Amino acid sequence: MSNIGFIGLGIMGKPMAANLIKGGHTLFLHSRSGVPQELSAAGGKSCASAREVAQKSDIIITMVPDTPDVEKVLFGANGVAEGLAKGKIVVDMSSISPIETKKFAKRINEAGCEYVDAPVSGGEVGAKNAALTIMAGGSQAVFDKVKPVFELMGKNITLVGGNGDGQTCKVCNQIIVALNIEAVGEALLFAAKAGADPAKVRQALMGGFAASRILEVHGERMIKRTFNPGFRIELHQKDLSLALSGARAMGVSLPNTATAQELFNACAAAGGGAWDHSAMVRALEKLANHDIAKA
Repeated sequence: MSNIGFIGLGIMGKPMAANLIKGGHTLFLHSRSGVPQELSAAGGKSCASAREVAQKSDIIITMVPDTPDVEKVLFGANGVAEGLAKGKIVVDMSSISPIETKKFAKRINEAGCEYVDAPVSGGEVGAKNAALTIMAGGSQAVFDKVKPVFELMGKNITLVGGNGDGQTCKVCNQIIVALNIEAVGEALLFAAKAGADPAKVRQALMGGFAASRILEVHGERMIKRTFNPGFRIELHQKDLSLALSGARAMGVSLPNTATAQELFNACAAAGGGAWDHSAMVRALEKLANHDIAKA
């Protein structure tokens, strides 16, 4: 069993850390909002800084909202880098810029330590059930070392390639999810406007080629009007910004990703930044002046 550091104990990080404690690891914890009491009660050890976490841990996991947050945790005052010793492993499970990830990895490598980017998909439910999809970027040797730790948090665990490739895979995931939400929203809106029962249409489509997890889970949310997170629109906006900025840098056009982002932007402008991303349908409903269903 390893001494594991875990930094960032929010909606995703808290259940992920809890599963590592259940797996028998000693966890050293730090979060800007404080360490949740239930993790302390389960045996987690609170630390005053990211530096202290790194000093006491063999593997240091970060799970924070955005690229600047990871940079601050790793390289800011009292950050992880100040507490590293040769041979330690830094694992970033946040969803951030692939380009910046490569830079972070280089700096950690120069300190004599290893780096793995390992963003996740599956949301709060997947985190609680230790059923996350984990997309890793790093060397095979280091991946093999940390895979038993990943197996306590997820089920579908893939080494995609080198540093940054895990984050690239996560951006791809978020493009596909956003466009599927948009497609399901359009379809159910079309059905409702045409006078069909959108719940029955969804049921019928679940047996055909249009079936998907988005239709299953988020189609139901759209019909039942259950737009509590879930996964917040403001976080999906962040991920699509990574996609669009990366595409611009590479000279790639992602027209439908841009459309999905504009629909998220419309929701955020209406005060919906904290809505579940399935609530993108509200922007489509506004354009049509018609709701799929009543709350």
